Amino acid sequence: MPTLFLIVFIDLVGFGLVIPLLPFYALRFGAPPQEVTLLLAIYSLMQLFAAPLWGRLSDRVGRRPVLMISMATSVLAYLWIGSATAVWMLFAARALAGACAGNIAAAQAYIADITKPEERAKGMGLIGAAFGLGFIIGPALGGLLAGNNPATADIETPAWVAAGLSFLALWGVILFLPESLPADLRGMHGGSRSRLKAIWNVLGRPVLSRLILIFFLVILAFAGMESTFALWAIEQFGWGPGQVGYVFAYVGVLSAILQGGLIGRLARRFGEERLLRCGLALIGAGLLAMLFAHSIPRLAFAVSALALGMGLTQPSLNSLISRRAGREEQGEVLGVSQSVGSLSRVLGPAVAGFLFAQFGRYAAFFWGAVLVFAALLLSLMLVRALDAAKLAEAKTMGPTR
Repeated sequence: MPTLFLIVFIDLVGFGLVIPLLPFYALRFGAPPQEVTLLLAIYSLMQLFAAPLWGRLSDRVGRRPVLMISMATSVLAYLWIGSATAVWMLFAARALAGACAGNIAAAQAYIADITKPEERAKGMGLIGAAFGLGFIIGPALGGLLAGNNPATADIETPAWVAAGLSFLALWGVILFLPESLPADLRGMHGGSRSRLKAIWNVLGRPVLSRLILIFFLVILAFAGMESTFALWAIEQFGWGPGQVGYVFAYVGVLSAILQGGLIGRLARRFGEERLLRCGLALIGAGLLAMLFAHSIPRLAFAVSALALGMGLTQPSLNSLISRRAGREEQGEVLGVSQSVGSLSRVLGPAVAGFLFAQFGRYAAFFWGAVLVFAALLLSLMLVRALDAAKLAEAKTMGPTR
């Protein structure tokens, strides 16, 4: 697991390095604001359709080939961004990267392959920690390389560095990461089934579909908060990019500490179901607290609750989703989950931006709180279904003991 964590972390540093600079790339070519927001969304839009396909492919041919294809494509996409001379090249590069973004679903499936069910949350937490650290170091490094002046910013060098980091991660997979999926399990599941049937198969299972719906609602709320936070901070405190960046770095640090070091022990002691409910309650409380964040201490409380809540919720949800899937379909199920998350990241900013413009700077936070508390109610209802499933499993296994 440490090898996989390091590989994913290096890849995500490159991802985080370029993402905050994409608006500057677009504006450099005279793109209007509408095109800038579309440039940010097209990656998730392409990932929405492609993630289940890559997940299923990883079940058929193994995790390493999918990781290698995804990271090799990232190298090409970053090189294309760095050498772009027109807006369409930026869109094409981002679309290519999103269409081949199978690395996270494959990495999560890899974790599922090599961990016992009771250790699953800890393993998924490592992927979350890689995310958190990548989005702390990446944006900071990108800003350092680009400079502070928007008119003269060096926006090419960060893309070259991101390409180099993805190339390094690619070689990490080639040289140091063994295949996790045994040969006898490859191609056993859904080989002749269409992609739509595969998605319907996942979403047609009562417990699994509810878990994925909770995932959809949480990411929808959090993506909306992320996309409007800077606009809120400008109106609320008169902040600039620096202060907003510090807040997101703080969120990343808390999330990385929790997911990287504590989530495994917490899951063993309390169970993923309880951690999920606690995490959802914290996210909802944090979003409601944003409505009253008229001072820095109140903002610190709200942001801390959001960071800790996401740190508990994401690995617990990913673990529960993984545990409801068979060993031979981990990639497919986690790919569908990532696809649903991509849909949330497309819809969340769009809805939050509309609410911000129509109803004021607090509307998106209130809407997010409603979504999260709906997810919390679903999780409370889900407890009965999970308990019933565990009881049925115990009865099935009882006579064999």
